[in-house]
Amino acid sequence: MRLPAEWEKQEFVQLVFPHVETDWNDYLDEAIGTFLNIAKVIQQYQKCLIVAKDISIIKPLFINKKNLIFIEIDSNDTWSRDFGGITVENYNSLTVLDFKFNAWGEKFSYNLDDKITKELRLKDLLSSYKYKSIPFILEGGAIESNGTGVILTTSKCMMEKNRNPHLSKKQIESKLIEYFGAKKVLWLDSGYLEGDDTDSHIDTLARFVSVDTIVYQSCDDENDMHYVELQKMQNELSNFTQLNGNKFKLIKLPWIEAKYDDKDRLPATYANFLIINGALLVPTYNDKNDKKALEIFQNLFPKRDVLGIDCQTLIRQHGSLHCVTMQYPSLIKE
Repeated sequence: MRLPAEWEKQEFVQLVFPHVETDWNDYLDEAIGTFLNIAKVIQQYQKCLIVAKDISIIKPLFINKKNLIFIEIDSNDTWSRDFGGITVENYNSLTVLDFKFNAWGEKFSYNLDDKITKELRLKDLLSSYKYKSIPFILEGGAIESNGTGVILTTSKCMMEKNRNPHLSKKQIESKLIEYFGAKKVLWLDSGYLEGDDTDSHIDTLARFVSVDTIVYQSCDDENDMHYVELQKMQNELSNFTQLNGNKFKLIKLPWIEAKYDDKDRLPATYANFLIINGALLVPTYNDKNDKKALEIFQNLFPKRDVLGIDCQTLIRQHGSLHCVTMQYPSLIKE
């Protein structure tokens, strides 16, 4: 049993499109435009599953429908990373684990989102996978895998009182070992982004880019509210070790100038990237460091196309690129 790394071969990526009954409604056209951009890039490299409340509205927006799969399912919101199925490999088969989703500790409505993975199975969209419902609250953005048994997570999220309050940290770690075949669980106790509703999801802070390398969102502005906390996180990361006892290679991602929606600080981060077959998609924010971030990722992934995706609209709802996507691995390896 193992949780595949994101850079492994994928079958498709799931997107759930905004609609009038979501919080995107005040700038719905702009939001749909961003989702269209993401889907159109993905379809150049692999299949993209598009879930929408009303397919008759979304489907005509695509002139080229190659590699697109459309399915009509209602939703509360659009955060596929957190309510989407999490796929594990076990004895040369793939199983979609359908964890319970309660909108990051019951912060928002979630009754429809929590059913989407089950609906995909009932509509035969997951026919290549086994399926298992798991009575444990877990969001995909809360865990990060290097593909060889190391899981990276954060204590602020996993120990938040409204998720699994009956379980201790040791018991939660045992669950991660059980569900994902983890050989080692690394817990970050520091690190956060103002405006993040997820209680410090790992995919906003630090990510694996190879078995032995972690990229992380740094802060070099001593006057910024995040400086001390992200310095503490960097120190924690520097002490983490691989299964062989060696420390991980660490790569800093440049800081992003403070972004606001009215007076609300928004959680802009380059760590919320998405790896797909043959490419890596990097969130950009019309920031002076966008180009530098793209260059860092291109050096890390010289054999993949590295493409920027404007995510200024996504952070207005307190998430970014990785948050709105969920990859489903393929059994066929490259």
